[in-house]
Amino acid sequence: MPLLLSFPLLVLLPFPVLAQDIQYTLQHNVTNIYGTWSSGSQNVVTGAGFAQPANMSFIYPKTTGMSYSFTSDGYYEIARYRMNGNGRGHFSRTSPNCITGVMNWCHGTYELVSNGSITMTPFGDGYQQIQDPCAAISNFMQNYNDTELYVQWTIYQDPVLGYMLQLYQFDGSPLPPMALLSTSPNMLPTQPLRNVSAASAATKKKRQLEQMEMMVERSSSGEPRRLAGGSGALLSGLVVLMWSVGIGSVIM
Repeated sequence: MPLLLSFPLLVLLPFPVLAQDIQYTLQHNVTNIYGTWSSGSQNVVTGAGFAQPANMSFIYPKTTGMSYSFTSDGYYEIARYRMNGNGRGHFSRTSPNCITGVMNWCHGTYELVSNGSITMTPFGDGYQQIQDPCAAISNFMQNYNDTELYVQWTIYQDPVLGYMLQLYQFDGSPLPPMALLSTSPNMLPTQPLRNVSAASAATKKKRQLEQMEMMVERSSSGEPRRLAGGSGALLSGLVVLMWSVGIGSVIM
C-alpha cells in the first residue's frame, strides 16, 4: 500500500515547477525588450528598408543577419536574411556549390508568457523569397505565416556593443545575439499589409491548431526537459512551427 501512495506523488512533483512564474530582475534583463534589435554587422533591420509587402518584394541588405522589433503594446516584426551553404539547403543536399539564400519577413502580435517564453502570432501576410541556383525553380516567393515559440530570453549588457538580446528557440538552441539599435521600434504599420486569400489563411490556421492538439496529447505523457541557458525553464513535448527553407517547416 505505501508503494501505491508514493507513485502519484512522484508524478505530480514536476507540475508546480512548470507553473512557476519567471522573475524578471536586473540580473535577467538589464533593460526591457521594446525597440529594434539586430545581429552581426547590423545590416539587417526591420522596417521599410527591408520588406515591401504591398508588392511582396525585398530590399537586399549588404550582409546576412536577423532583426527583431517589439512595441510596448504587444506587436512584433521580424526580418531575416540567411545563406545555406555546403549542400545544407532544403533543395541542395548533395552539391557543396549550391548556396541557398532566404529572405524572410513577418509581423504580428507577441506575448511574454509568465514561464519566461515568448509566443509570436503572425497577422497572416508574411512571406519569404528562396533562391537556389541548383533547384528546378531557382527563385520563388511563398507565404510565411508560422507561429513561433522562443522558450527563453534574456537581455545583458556587453561592454562594447551595449544591450544585447539573446533568444532561445523551441529546443533551447540560441539564436545569434542581437544588439539594441533603437529603443523606438523601427517597424512597418502594425496591421495586415497585403491581401492573403481567406481560404489559404484558414487552411494554415487549421494545420497549426492540429499541431497544437498533437502537442497537448504528447505532453500529457512526456517528461519535462530542462533547457540550456541556466534559467531553469522547462519544456514538455512542445511542437512549434519554425521558419525554414521551402516546405516542411513543422518541427517537433
